[in-house]
Amino acid sequence: MARWKKPTKEQVSVMRQDLAEQARRGGLHLPDAVVDMRKSIGLTQQEFANTLGLTRRQVAEIEAGIANPTLETLDKIGRLFGFAVGFVPKRRQDP
Repeated sequence: MARWKKPTKEQVSVMRQDLAEQARRGGLHLPDAVVDMRKSIGLTQQEFANTLGLTRRQVAEIEAGIANPTLETLDKIGRLFGFAVGFVPKRRQDP
C-alpha cells in the first residue's frame, strides 16, 4: 500500500481555504469534512487521533462514515478548526 505523503505548505493553504468556503456554503458533511480537516493540517490518522485523544480506529471509522461519534468527539474535532457543532437548516431543493 502506498504511503500517504504530507502536503506542502501551499497545498495546506489551499485545502484550508477550500474547507472554509465549504463551511460558509454549508457544504460540510461529517466523513468528508473530517478527512479534509485532518489533511488540511497535514496529519495522518494516527497523528490526528493522538491530537484529539482518540484512537486511529475511531478516526478511520468517522472518516468512513460508519462511526457514531459523540457530541464531545465532534466538539473536539470542530474546536481545532474554529467550528461549533450545531444544526444547519436544510436547503430546499427545487423539484
